[in-house]
Amino acid sequence: MSEGSPVGAHVIKMMGYIQTLDKLGFALQDELATDVILQSLMDSFKPFILNFNMNEINKTLPQLLGMLRTAESDLKKNGSKSILMIREAKGKKKAKSKGNGKSKPKGKDALKPEKGISKDGKCFHCDKTGHWKRNCTLFLEEVKKAKANGASSSDINVIDVNV
Repeated sequence: MSEGSPVGAHVIKMMGYIQTLDKLGFALQDELATDVILQSLMDSFKPFILNFNMNEINKTLPQLLGMLRTAESDLKKNGSKSILMIREAKGKKKAKSKGNGKSKPKGKDALKPEKGISKDGKCFHCDKTGHWKRNCTLFLEEVKKAKANGASSSDINVIDVNV
């Protein structure tokens, strides 16, 4: 598909090729015909194609043509901005908040205990009760020694998400 041609003319031409294949005895199923048309589109339609496939949209070819014309007009209005539609998974309900009016603390305040350290809580480092790991004198000494030796106590985790 050339950059200057409108998507409507291209899709109509592709639909003609699909009908010609049908007359020659090589009929394409609706899903395959839709995939052929979507794969023949310009790179600027990649967000539309991703959204179409992720949401498992089943449309006839004329309906697909209408959706592509709408997407093309949106691309012309918005430029190269892409918007993906995310929908809630089927069968899952949203969790309802209790709505007590209190908001949860953010930042460093989120790490502080609300009512102090419980007497039965124990340190994950030395297994003694009465303090937490972040307050453990043994742990803090080990961290200081590690910093003095040039070792780092933090790890960096990288997660690649391939779509």
